[in-house]
Amino acid sequence: MTETRRLKPFPFTPPPQLVADIGGTHSRVALADHGVLRPGSIRRLENAGQGGLEPLLEAYMQAHAVSDISGLCVAAAGPVRGDRLVMTNLDWTIDRDRLRALAGGDVPVLLINDLQAQGHALDRIAPARIRPLVSSALATDETGAASAARLVVGIGTGFNAVPVHRAGGGLVVPASECGHAHLPAQARDERAFARALASEHALATVEEALCGRGLEAIHRWRSGTDASAAEISAALDAGEAEARATAALYARLLGRALADLALTHLPFGGIYLFGGVARAMAPHLPGLGLAQAFCEMGRYAALMEQFSIHLIEDDYAALAGCAAFLENVTAGQRG
Repeated sequence: MTETRRLKPFPFTPPPQLVADIGGTHSRVALADHGVLRPGSIRRLENAGQGGLEPLLEAYMQAHAVSDISGLCVAAAGPVRGDRLVMTNLDWTIDRDRLRALAGGDVPVLLINDLQAQGHALDRIAPARIRPLVSSALATDETGAASAARLVVGIGTGFNAVPVHRAGGGLVVPASECGHAHLPAQARDERAFARALASEHALATVEEALCGRGLEAIHRWRSGTDASAAEISAALDAGEAEARATAALYARLLGRALADLALTHLPFGGIYLFGGVARAMAPHLPGLGLAQAFCEMGRYAALMEQFSIHLIEDDYAALAGCAAFLENVTAGQRG
């Protein structure tokens, strides 16, 4: 009699999670498994001509032969109000109900600000992808890095920052729109530029001075010529004097804006810059007065020396943050 071999049941593999980071110019989309980005799934897409977020995500899922997902987390540049997010620098409104219809079934659908996603990614960024720009005067063990607050600052099409706190074994990353606060200006040329900016926009804000179009505005104001942020960056890399003078004023204004944020949030665990403009300007900032402007805070100058400033060189960190946040929420629902 022939013995019948009993086959083991094939283990169930859940559908992937879908995560997206929607900026003013580009969107980054990826698949994740249990909160970990799936290798080879990341795509960087132009927002222009997409017609909205849902068509973009549907096209991505079709291209990757994905029909079912086990969760969706979208991070976008703008404030979340209830179930809707109106983007700051893109004419898109993101609605959670439409995202639920796209996800299908009873799966978690999360909508957060893009800076919150960057904050949730901090613990997942490889040290090699973090470049120091300004060192802290404190020894490493004095920063209390394991529990100290950190600050994530995005500088690209827009400008924003959020604090990152440890609590209850996880991260707490409150939303913010601090890029639309008043621009701090101290030196004569800084105040003159702020007045010119206010005459054009009715208000001189941090974002209008320090995002990509802000760099262009500084260059136009002081040189009298128009140039794109990419052209200014290339000229700066080539050592051109006009571009360097523009970058020096930019570095001082950035230092003052970061100083205000540092005193607001006390990020002894470090300040972390990311975004296209931050990456383009970072190699030049230490030599153009960033640290000096950051520390020019009167009797608090010594305190300012206790904060470090770094550059995040991982362009897809927000996707990892979305995946981490989605998995934490999913795990909490299972528990």
